[in-house]
Amino acid sequence: MSNADLLRQAISQRAELLAAAQAANTNCYRVFHGTVEGIDGLTIDRYGDAWLIQSFHQSLTQEEQESLAQELKQTQDLPVIYNDRSNKNSRILNPLTPELDAFASAEQEMTENGIRFISKLRHEGQDPLLFLDMRVGREYVKANSQGKSVLNLFSYTCGIGTAAAVGGAESVTNVDFSSFALAAGRRNAELNGVSDRCEFIQSDAFPAMRQLAGMKVGGRRNQRLPCYPKLAKRQFDLVFLDPPRFAKSPFGTVDLINDYQSLFKPAMLATKAGGTIVCCNNVAKVERQVWLDALIRCVEKQGRQVASFEWIHCHQDFPSFDGNHPLKIVALTLAEQ
Repeated sequence: MSNADLLRQAISQRAELLAAAQAANTNCYRVFHGTVEGIDGLTIDRYGDAWLIQSFHQSLTQEEQESLAQELKQTQDLPVIYNDRSNKNSRILNPLTPELDAFASAEQEMTENGIRFISKLRHEGQDPLLFLDMRVGREYVKANSQGKSVLNLFSYTCGIGTAAAVGGAESVTNVDFSSFALAAGRRNAELNGVSDRCEFIQSDAFPAMRQLAGMKVGGRRNQRLPCYPKLAKRQFDLVFLDPPRFAKSPFGTVDLINDYQSLFKPAMLATKAGGTIVCCNNVAKVERQVWLDALIRCVEKQGRQVASFEWIHCHQDFPSFDGNHPLKIVALTLAEQ
């Protein structure tokens, strides 16, 4: 089958999902998940008033781009942006026409379940400012934040924090190292009229979490610690932990395969008794039950107990081969002490 045929088939299989999205005032979702649907490394998404095609393994030919664009426009006649990210560092390689480049570089607005978010299809970073597979996470916090204090770690553009505030959170604390991401988060809060309940802390996550948990701030061996915002010890009703796969800083190493506990422990200690910590792991080869067991052991080593847990599954616009999506999300509710 051609690329256009595979795309047509994928859109047809999403008919029910797309109708539900329209009814829920959602205009951002995935229409082609190539890893599962026939073209490894190719993704096609709706971001508000635009289609975004991205190739991560192999560049598309001009003919392939045109055939996909034609198919997309038959579904909804919107501008089509192609980002070729097949280089090793995933940076965008291909130029656009001046008109499309201006459109892709401008701030756009989209809605997800009635919540307004900004997007930019091309900017100083790499991704369009909202990860669409995390829609289910935003739905969870919106539904479970009424009257609660929420801590959003590795917040990126604060989609989780914005959803929590829209869902009635009493206060939301967003923590991220990127000033650019937090600026986008502030815009998201402004668009939804929830700025008064949202706090934005630019900080490495390690010192932020450790201070909130009442732990000493340390660092990697022989690393001089840079300045960081000073925070008082505090616990939250709901903590959301969504770290990248791997990153290093003077304060520690983020490693979702070998050392999730170094992130989870302080985040869990910053969670109130009876509160909930939502943990995310996007590494496909991490087996979910093994990961869950390790989280529960970590809780118990700190003299606490998990009262219950709930797996949160990605929506069907992000299909998987066997029903076990690479993105694993589990909500652990801690026992009252």
